[in-house]
Amino acid sequence: METETFARLLTDQGQRLLTELREYAPEEELALATRLRREHPAELVSAALGQARLRQRAQPKFGDDAARMYFTPNGVEQSTRRSVAEWRAARFSRLGVARLADLCAGNGGDAIALARAGISLLAVDRDPLTCAVAAANAAALGLSELIEVRCADVTEVAVDGFDAVFTDPARRTAKGRVFDPAAYSPPLSWAIEAGRRTPLGALKVAPGIPHEAVPEDAEAEWVSDHGEVKEAVLWFGTAPAADAPHRATLLPGPHTLTGGRLPDPPAGPVRRYLYEPDGAVIRAHLVAEVAARLGATLIDPMIAYLTSDQLLATPFAHAYEITDLLPFNVKKLKILLRQRAVGTVVIKKRGIGLTPEELRRQLKPEGPNTATVFLTRVADTPTMLLAQPVAQPAGGWM
Repeated sequence: METETFARLLTDQGQRLLTELREYAPEEELALATRLRREHPAELVSAALGQARLRQRAQPKFGDDAARMYFTPNGVEQSTRRSVAEWRAARFSRLGVARLADLCAGNGGDAIALARAGISLLAVDRDPLTCAVAAANAAALGLSELIEVRCADVTEVAVDGFDAVFTDPARRTAKGRVFDPAAYSPPLSWAIEAGRRTPLGALKVAPGIPHEAVPEDAEAEWVSDHGEVKEAVLWFGTAPAADAPHRATLLPGPHTLTGGRLPDPPAGPVRRYLYEPDGAVIRAHLVAEVAARLGATLIDPMIAYLTSDQLLATPFAHAYEITDLLPFNVKKLKILLRQRAVGTVVIKKRGIGLTPEELRRQLKPEGPNTATVFLTRVADTPTMLLAQPVAQPAGGWM
């Protein structure tokens, strides 16, 4: 879509079209497009239908805001989930940031969260259409007074006078996702230096960033939302403690765990309870910190499952009660599940090549009962664990 076409969506005619498409249903698109083109220019109808589709795709990330916002296809893919953006904005606010430069701002999702936290900001992107979309979103949500949008190359923007810089380099091209930090746009090396140019800086990176790529003066934070790891952020100027350079934040909550210097916990026999650490905890290499709180050991030196005889409350791991420990044998597992009338099987795996889909096809479960099956290694031996999730006990979090 061209910038000029997008601008027509902001006119009275374009707004009427978007209002008509509030209840857009994909299966009705052909008939709907035919009817609307009798009354409106075909190009405008196509642009409005495109926005209706993008708003539906964006709803899981932006909630009710999506119905009033505007998007580009790349903007939907690369934008931060609202809950995660709000967490980061709240942290900036607590750190005393009043004025921030949002580099690689995209459609403005992070800018919206920052402005709602009371932070005044400059949102920069080099693509004219993306900038027009970001400005329209600021206006649609009543945040234009706090968000200045500038179309420019971020590497040429002066950040003097700002309290903080937030950079979200593009990690996706027309060929797909980019995994090499040097191929980010702008490159990771430039973004790291940008984070050091103001009193505070934050740089959004892929969750799989190698720990050796994290600068020594940065605090690395991994963030998960409802158990799904969403991003990693390198923070500059937060002065992390020498014994706690890493942070895992779990949303909703938030629940935050810091550390990163404890040695790996020992491995031991499988006991009554199995704890599955949250993905952000694993990515941040904080399994040892959770084990210390739970008095738990690993089931295998190379597997991030913990085990203990105690059931303790923690937001940083899901607890399961082990009912059976079996050698890896699909036939015996199938017989056992059939004896127990298990028709719903949740399959989790670490350290085993067989995929959950392959195992489920072989098991053909039937019956009213449920079970969780862990495909894993115990003392370097392929093993199957049957378990039931257990509710966290009452009391304070560990």
